[in-house]
Amino acid sequence: MVTEGAFRTAVLSLPHVTEAPHFDRLAYRRRIIFASLAADGASANLLLPAQRQLELIARFPQALQRVANKWGSRGWTSVNLKAVELGDIEYLLKIAFEHAA
Repeated sequence: MVTEGAFRTAVLSLPHVTEAPHFDRLAYRRRIIFASLAADGASANLLLPAQRQLELIARFPQALQRVANKWGSRGWTSVNLKAVELGDIEYLLKIAFEHAA
């Protein structure tokens, strides 16, 4: 399980990442937004490379789900933070961060 605080610490430890409000979420940006955190801290959305999205969902089936709208086809993936370990979210954040370079 990853807490809101642990997620924020992990994402903000990446170089040149900024945090800002984005609608009802907190957004994390490098060049573009690559992650966002829900207001309740229970889930996050990550911009994964579309060509790796299904592979990563298969690897973390209890934690990851493709975002249902058109954004999902672009790689946006929802993460249930209660179903993922800190090392896993750090791994996924690195993929999203590098994709946003």
